[in-house]
Amino acid sequence: MERENRPNIVVIGGGTGLPVVLRGLKKRDVNLTAIVTVADDGGSSGKIREQMDVLPPGDIRNVMVALSNADPRLSDLFQYRFTVDGDLSGHVIGNLILTALSQLNDSYVDAIDVLSKVFRIRGKVIPATDQPLILRARMEDGTIVTGESIIPLQGKHIDRVFIEPSDVKPLDTAIEAIKNADLISIGPGSLYTSLLPNLLVKDLAQALIASSAPKVYITNILTQIGETDDFSDADHVQALHDHVGRPFIDKMFVNTAEVPRALLFPDDIAQVTHDAEKIKKLGVEAVYADFLSTENRLVRHDATKVADALLSMIAK
Repeated sequence: MERENRPNIVVIGGGTGLPVVLRGLKKRDVNLTAIVTVADDGGSSGKIREQMDVLPPGDIRNVMVALSNADPRLSDLFQYRFTVDGDLSGHVIGNLILTALSQLNDSYVDAIDVLSKVFRIRGKVIPATDQPLILRARMEDGTIVTGESIIPLQGKHIDRVFIEPSDVKPLDTAIEAIKNADLISIGPGSLYTSLLPNLLVKDLAQALIASSAPKVYITNILTQIGETDDFSDADHVQALHDHVGRPFIDKMFVNTAEVPRALLFPDDIAQVTHDAEKIKKLGVEAVYADFLSTENRLVRHDATKVADALLSMIAK
């Protein structure tokens, strides 16, 4: 198939969920674009962001590794985390390299382009914006909490999240990718701290709403402590719609396989429940399948099954 005739798939998210989907799609005959969150402020990314005033590199790094076709030893090096005492403790080599390249080139986007060639990346990696975002949350008791890494630790229910600066602009390449998309996939990932920071970039959200491409939410398999405790799958979609300001999800993937009880740890984590009635009221079509992977005793989406389901939607 000629490159220009390949379907254009845009995947939006961050955290550990986005790389899983990308690993399945990079093996397919598609034009692939990943739009990645830049609200991370914890760990190595947080330290670099605070000291250098640059985009947090962690989510971008993980996406690049997922799309890499280079020697696996290069990816292993890129993901290596120092465990020594001192200033380097906790830092990941890939984060330092991305930051150094952003200083050597005109922008962080240029740094991503340089590394994309080194890693022989299959697809494009685009930050949601070229400004690091501050994520804030209003909890149900009215208190305001600042920081992507701090919000889930409050032991309170989240009412709403918002970003600063609120008027930040998305990259033109991100908007162009959405406009040209044949399919847009959102998630899986932390609802409030990985997915919504992208959708709160107003022009990006407006481009999503305006797009005629099917928009699919890949529902999380497990609840997340401090973010989606007791959430049903429909509650996830409701939160996405509420923050964007109008319904925009067309379809959602619902995992039908039961997670082994031994893998539900800590005890506060549960399998996301299914609310078919509320999904119907939201006007979203549920796509049911066994999407579960428990490889290495980790509960994840099966990359191949998700890729198959996404491509079947384009074929239809």
